Amino acid sequence: PTKIGVVLFPGFQLLDAAGPLDAFHLLSQQHTLHLIILAATLDPVPTQVWAQDEQNSKFSPSIVPTHTFADAPADLDMILLPGGLGTRGLKGEEKPHMVPVVEFLKSLDWSGEKGSVRWVLTACTRSEVLARTGVLDGRRATTNKRAFNAVKAKHPNVNWIVKARWVVDGNIWTSSGISAGMDLAFAWISEVFGEETAQYVADRSEY
Repeated sequence: PTKIGVVLFPGFQLLDAAGPLDAFHLLSQQHTLHLIILAATLDPVPTQVWAQDEQNSKFSPSIVPTHTFADAPADLDMILLPGGLGTRGLKGEEKPHMVPVVEFLKSLDWSGEKGSVRWVLTACTRSEVLARTGVLDGRRATTNKRAFNAVKAKHPNVNWIVKARWVVDGNIWTSSGISAGMDLAFAWISEVFGEETAQYVADRSEY
């Protein structure tokens, strides 16, 4: 089976996760996939962000993890990293709840060799979080265009590509904002499982 892990944090963007995961859900009807949902704890991970708090909004679908970072399987084939406003505070400051996320990402083997994570897919601003680990230094990547200049200034050692829906550099796949994660997912399916399979999944999605 292909083991896919999605790494969540409070305030993740729902479509960043749900869009690609739905494509992979359809893919799992043709190929054997196993889903692992990872977070710092096994508590439901909310999508509530500070912008909602300002409006006193209570509109926060949550996802329940299957594993914590501490007991994550060692044989994950691919990791999906959704972004979202929860990666940063109102003034762009780093959120304390992102510390265990970054530490977990640092602990992984990103070489792409046998026994390591073969692929990582980031949606939206999650490429900025991956950049905090240093794994993107000297590599090509993209991110949410509304946050692009701030991300580029924060991580100057990354070759940020502004005019790109998604960017592939070796085993690291990064996408632009939110809905671009779905395009990234279809591109990855095409690369790994073939164009015919990707078209099947896209057709089933009426995408």
